[in-house]
Amino acid sequence: MNGAATPVCTICGEEKSGAQTWFLVAEDRWADKLKVLQWHDQLARRRNIHHACCALHVQELVVHWMTTGSLDYPFAAGSSPETSLEQPESVLPPTSGVNARGVRLIGELTVHRESVGRALSENPESLQVILDELFDALERAATGAETDLEFEEDEMLLATRAV
Repeated sequence: MNGAATPVCTICGEEKSGAQTWFLVAEDRWADKLKVLQWHDQLARRRNIHHACCALHVQELVVHWMTTGSLDYPFAAGSSPETSLEQPESVLPPTSGVNARGVRLIGELTVHRESVGRALSENPESLQVILDELFDALERAATGAETDLEFEEDEMLLATRAV
């Protein structure tokens, strides 16, 4: 999805139109990290950024990434099979809040591959809590219901220190 082409969902191939709420998914293969971002037109044009038209399709990409270690979705709509060796840092925005370009981070996952593999083989449902939390964050982002995450984190830190 480079240039002026209309973005399409990596999962279903639907074209983005108007003010639909879409999401971006990017991976940092060197750090085994995945970021889910609110839509940003300039970032969406970059190579190796995946587009998702809904929270369920973000979840599908996340599950694929967790199980395979890659966002190279085998049946990706509108994508080319080539992979880029470009530095992941040049694709991924900073890790918190909204950066100077207005890119809002919805979620970030970092995994330990051996642990994920063990968890999936022993009890595949054990990772469902992660997917549920991600889905809730995506739904909040899609409906515009935002929470002050920094405030909530500060509150949790204070409560932890008090105990």
